[in-house]
Amino acid sequence: MDSPVSLLGLATAVPPHVLEQSNIAERARDIFGPMFTRFPQLTEVFVNAGIDRRYSVRPIDWFYKQLDWNERTASYLEGASQLFVEAGKKALDRAGLAPKDVDIVVTISSTGIATPSLETRAGPILGLRPDCVRVPVFGLGCAGGVAGLALAARLARAEPGKVVLLEVIELCTLAFRRDRATKADVIATALFGDGAAAAVLQAKPSSSAVAQIGAAAEHLWPDTLDIMGWSIDPVGLGVLLSRSLPKFVEERMAAPVKQFIDAQKLDPDVRLVCHPGGTKVLEAIETALDKKPGALVDERTVLRGYGNMSAPTVMFVLEEALRRGLTGPAALSALGPGFTASFLAMEATGTAQRASARTAPERVDA
Repeated sequence: MDSPVSLLGLATAVPPHVLEQSNIAERARDIFGPMFTRFPQLTEVFVNAGIDRRYSVRPIDWFYKQLDWNERTASYLEGASQLFVEAGKKALDRAGLAPKDVDIVVTISSTGIATPSLETRAGPILGLRPDCVRVPVFGLGCAGGVAGLALAARLARAEPGKVVLLEVIELCTLAFRRDRATKADVIATALFGDGAAAAVLQAKPSSSAVAQIGAAAEHLWPDTLDIMGWSIDPVGLGVLLSRSLPKFVEERMAAPVKQFIDAQKLDPDVRLVCHPGGTKVLEAIETALDKKPGALVDERTVLRGYGNMSAPTVMFVLEEALRRGLTGPAALSALGPGFTASFLAMEATGTAQRASARTAPERVDA
């Protein structure tokens, strides 16, 4: 087994604009109704998504404009940089460290393009050192939270004692499209939100560690490129989301989960901390793993309050589980484009984080 890495601090952050699901449903009717004859049959997705509210870097009226890459990219760079600083500062505070202590920073994001990369733009604002090693990663999608933690842990093991800051930031709402009339676009407006998470890791024993990060694994199913991802055109990114996804998860997820659990010698009933892609996906995971309906409580709590934020969502779930007293062995799991399952073993210590309760700043109603 890989040597453990201490998770010293974990934090989450969301942008200021609140998207209440009932309001978004009415707005979506205004936008899609006149151009999409099938829209009335799709309104139930807003009711059945299991979401009360989400958060966005832009107010809802912004999405009524005719937007292109320039407007979307400018909003991505501004919003992602702000969340980078907020989440990173909170995670370092909880770890009892300062930005100048960070030796390596890993940035996971697939909802915008930044060159120079996000940590180059936001790192100096946060206070990272000029010699901090930068590792930007694009393209992991919803699997990026688990895969990012695994990558950060590998880097920490490679340089024992070095402090690694992981930043996972996705602004999914910037891909909302009103120029297209597809079922995937309607589902996107009912499901996705913006958010960020940060974690501080070090390959060094620590009595204040929140958890110990163990081994990781991935499973890529062949010939599944069309299940999830982005299309790219002059207007921006467009969501690709196959209707077969829940059925695929229900039928195919159990085998790689079992393989990972067996390889790590974990209890078959180990707590699985999952990325909540949506209500139907959660139900499919519970069916695949022979869990009781509704067993993934923390996942549903996060989905209801924040929606699907892609990569950082699983870290919101982990924070919620830790807040509610998670201790002992656990396994993180997320599904993403590829189609890929990412897994990570961990041992929650039961040690409370500094300022461990999630305290949301004052929000602006969008």
